[in-house]
Amino acid sequence: MVNIDKAVIARLSSHGNTFEVLVDCDNAIKFKENADIELNDVLATEQVFYDAKKGLLASEQQLNAVFESVDINVIAKKIIKKGEIQITSEHRAKLLEQKKQKILNAIHVNGVDPKTNLPHPMERLKLAFDEAKIRIDEHRSFEEQIEPIIKKLRPILPIRIAQLKIQVIIPAKYSGKAYSAVSGIGKLLRNDWLNDGSWSGILEIPAGLQAELFDKLNKLTQGEVQTKIIENEH
Repeated sequence: MVNIDKAVIARLSSHGNTFEVLVDCDNAIKFKENADIELNDVLATEQVFYDAKKGLLASEQQLNAVFESVDINVIAKKIIKKGEIQITSEHRAKLLEQKKQKILNAIHVNGVDPKTNLPHPMERLKLAFDEAKIRIDEHRSFEEQIEPIIKKLRPILPIRIAQLKIQVIIPAKYSGKAYSAVSGIGKLLRNDWLNDGSWSGILEIPAGLQAELFDKLNKLTQGEVQTKIIENEH
């Protein structure tokens, strides 16, 4: 069990009731993302609450009605996996810094000074971030933020980014979810819904996001997505 004094609430609402468990923020998020971590290293107590702040416990009748169990391991796993986890300010700051670093790295690797065709030094990019007062959005993926951030940087630091045009075809059973996930990445040049319900589109993205895009699409479609690089612009 983890330190209860540092625990946050993981919460799931179901059947008109709210169920809460106390968890370690970092470990709960890792557990939710299927990392190799034991539930014992996530939970701060073996109790299920309907109001953790007031110390009010959920009844066995409520637990059985929703989870068909009173086993803390079964219930806590469902709450953490399907519910919401409170984020500490420390964890939020760490996530924002990690996202900022990924964006900086992507621009550093793929962006060049048009006058010299050489990459901008990382320290110069960081200074330009500060000068442009770039703010990282914790709710948007780093891929979605690169294009608007580059636009803000260009008046301060001339940047040319190598671009890829990629044709994507998503099968009908995944099309709604996958389309929502990828349409905000880069620039959507073509957007077609096919007769069988599948989606076909052409995305223009920074070349350095290719692996990230393919990984995301494969996860969303269980590997059934079709992709084809149409053009590589430097």
